[in-house]
Amino acid sequence: MATRYSAQCYAPAKTDLVSLRTDLDLAVKSVDDEMSNWKDASNLTRLNQAAPGHWVPISGNLARVLIRGIEIGHETGNAFNIGIGDVVDAWGFGPGTRDRTACPNRAAPRPLRPADEWLEVDANARRARKHASMTLDLCGIAKGFAVDELGRVMDRHGIGNWLVGIDGEMRAKGMKPLNAMWAVAIERPESMHREAMAVLELTDVAIATSGDYRHWKDLEGKRIHHTVNPRTGTPLQGGIASATVLARTCMDADAYATALMVLGEDKGVQFARDKQLDALFIMREGEELRTTGTGCFAAS
Repeated sequence: MATRYSAQCYAPAKTDLVSLRTDLDLAVKSVDDEMSNWKDASNLTRLNQAAPGHWVPISGNLARVLIRGIEIGHETGNAFNIGIGDVVDAWGFGPGTRDRTACPNRAAPRPLRPADEWLEVDANARRARKHASMTLDLCGIAKGFAVDELGRVMDRHGIGNWLVGIDGEMRAKGMKPLNAMWAVAIERPESMHREAMAVLELTDVAIATSGDYRHWKDLEGKRIHHTVNPRTGTPLQGGIASATVLARTCMDADAYATALMVLGEDKGVQFARDKQLDALFIMREGEELRTTGTGCFAAS
């Protein structure tokens, strides 16, 4: 998870800005320390390394993210799956590739079991255990949760008008002076340069985008995307260029955007309509881009 964040706010004059900055830094660091599968001492890594059947103490925040990840996996018919760690490693995108110099160690592609079949989370006791040798990867949901944590810091400091974000995951509350809403760009899905394709004005909502244009690699002449389809065990190729979702929390927006990428245009649009999601899909058609949307993006 990226740990560089952005934060804008209109704070009361009495706000202790030094304390605010310290708390924002700590919020992002805490999520990274708990949920990164790239850190050997994180809660998530300890759970990944534990033998099946062994209870592992975890933080309350990690319990919340695991439970919500399981729920969204169930809602999306396994298009979102937090148990993709081994497959992500196998295709050369995960922490298991840090010391690897050869080509990715790809096993025969296979569908992944839904997380609710093998992961048990006891939120009250703050513990979790696996019932199978699977590896968790929270890259599709933890960043959004970290953005929500930044917003909670703002709220605790009595700030009612703010915009916080990590990369393309953002959350807004309140307004700017003169009742102006917060402006957030939707990026054109191009890998070689950054350019805004559209600008949204937001208040009291979170936004997240998943796309095929930032984290990818060329493998045997084919461009493969870091997002893995849990239902096939293979990286995405082609299909949707990016999916943007608005939601009440950035954790949900993050996970749903990932799931829509996996579902593809037809099933993704239908799922978004059924869930009453505000979702924008950008598709490639040769050298051109085409958009379609649901909810507030329906006229796109």
